[in-house]
Amino acid sequence: MLRAETDAAVILYTSGTTGQAKGAELSHSNLVMNALTCNRLFGSQPATDTHLLVLPLFHSFGSTVNMNAGFSVAATLVLLPRFDANAAVQLLQSENVTFFAGVPTMYWGLLNALGDDVDVERIAANMRVAVSGGSSLPVEIIKAVKERFGVTILEGYGLSETSPVATFSDPGGEPRPGSIGIPIWGVEVRLIDPEWNTVGGVDEIGEVAIRGHNIMNGYYNRPEATAEVMRDGWFRTGDLARRDKDGFYYIVDRAKDMIIRGGFNVYPREIEEVLITHEAVSLAAVIGVPHPSHGEEVKAFVILHPGATVTEDELVAWGKEQMASYKYPRVVKIVESLPMTATGKLLKRELS
Repeated sequence: MLRAETDAAVILYTSGTTGQAKGAELSHSNLVMNALTCNRLFGSQPATDTHLLVLPLFHSFGSTVNMNAGFSVAATLVLLPRFDANAAVQLLQSENVTFFAGVPTMYWGLLNALGDDVDVERIAANMRVAVSGGSSLPVEIIKAVKERFGVTILEGYGLSETSPVATFSDPGGEPRPGSIGIPIWGVEVRLIDPEWNTVGGVDEIGEVAIRGHNIMNGYYNRPEATAEVMRDGWFRTGDLARRDKDGFYYIVDRAKDMIIRGGFNVYPREIEEVLITHEAVSLAAVIGVPHPSHGEEVKAFVILHPGATVTEDELVAWGKEQMASYKYPRVVKIVESLPMTATGKLLKRELS
């Protein structure tokens, strides 16, 4: 039976980091256009790149950026069944990897796996492209990867519902650390309020809405859920962002993750960015917890660098000095690990 380019090709289930997973129906056209767009953005050349594929292929990031885009230019794909930082570093060396794509926690893992037995210079000499997506990339990790591997991580943004790539670092300009870039060819992006009205001011925060060749057909057997996020071809993402004067976008946080403390909006990502600048802190996750008078209180979970010594109370006191009074976490908990999805995203709904 002949199929149209707009017919469903795959059903990819969302990661469910903030709620129940839903099946996004992606068409043949969605997949082809996104793969070809990726190769243009990456400057891919036929049969020259070697990808280290650590992302699960049931997720849109790995299936599009590595598998579909890689196959289309006959790239070599080196598969690691499950991300393990030490194993990944060894493969980066032995397989002369030129292309690495991962979520922020994977880059964090790689940096922490660079022992004395690792030939960092060899890895850096081969690495041509490093791509991050899936969640916001802390600026401190961008700096550390540039210092150790000599490559600037290119940030993209998208969701399973957008095939996934919707924005990417401008291939013709200098990357802007912390920015998810500009809309890819054929895709429109705007910021909206809860009523779908456009938010137009420079650096004004709104929810990201996307329209273009990358938008899903809808959620499989979920017409009501589809109607909640789709209008006139536009898809609302649930992510909050701002746009600078040059049209570059910056993710602020998930709308569902925003904390309202005493009437003030607190964005967890902003607090996390500050916390990991502390010399003892390696990774941080911030959530809101119920509070009898403020509505919500800011709570931080942190992983320390190996051998670092700092107390939870000291981190609270330090945070008070660095941030506005309504922002700093009143509660800090030092942990050995943080819950993550199979794709390496922090699973904040399991924190309390």
